[in-house]
Amino acid sequence: MCPISLVRKKSFSNMNRQKIANIIDRQSHTDWICTAYDWFMVLAILVSLLPLMFMKSHKAFWYTELGSTLVFIIDYLLRWGTADIRNNNRKTAFLTYPFSFMAIIDLLSILPAVTLLNPALKLFRFVRLLRLTRVLKIFGISSKMRLFLSILYKERQVLSSVLVLALIYIFVTALILFNVEPHVNPYTHQHTFHSFFDALYWATVTLTTVGYGDMCPVTDVGRFVSMLSSLFGVAVIALPSGVITARYLDELRKWRGRHSEV
Repeated sequence: MCPISLVRKKSFSNMNRQKIANIIDRQSHTDWICTAYDWFMVLAILVSLLPLMFMKSHKAFWYTELGSTLVFIIDYLLRWGTADIRNNNRKTAFLTYPFSFMAIIDLLSILPAVTLLNPALKLFRFVRLLRLTRVLKIFGISSKMRLFLSILYKERQVLSSVLVLALIYIFVTALILFNVEPHVNPYTHQHTFHSFFDALYWATVTLTTVGYGDMCPVTDVGRFVSMLSSLFGVAVIALPSGVITARYLDELRKWRGRHSEV
């Protein structure tokens, strides 16, 4: 084969790989092929999660599992094969791509295929939930998530202080309730706190002002602690919410200021 033919063949191959890279990374929001591919991947993700919505296994799920796994494998290979194009033509991208965050998630989403070989390994199906992060990127939510995570990082000292304080309070109140409350409710003759974990569960749902009512104290000390937990829980919920909201509004004003200058 002559050198000119080799050059043309390589150029044609690069053009095809460039088109594939544009489609799977949605470089154009107006191209119907990119949009169709994104929606096809969303459909494949939803179909792969379908067996998790049923208690019993059906024969049709075997085919949906096989089909969605093949789709994920092809998508993974396409992304790996165009890694250099999507990373400024870096030749080392082929080596570094398998270790990137999204590549690891894509690879883990293929793991549920082992359930086709051994149904006892159904737990691996939950790994496929990680594939939902791809949906965030498709719908442009990933940038908002990065903003939210950056806000959490900037306010990490205040938020971590509130978290530590809440955990200490939960532990202390659970310890008090577990020791002062009778293990059997004298009014209903039902068990109150079977274990210390039950006390932790009660302290957590009370502090977060959820209060399911499946467990409740019967002594005066326990009820007093319950009232304190409800009042303290309002502050624990309100303080982080106010801090995050204030920081978000501040970041939003900065973002609008940068874009107004442009």
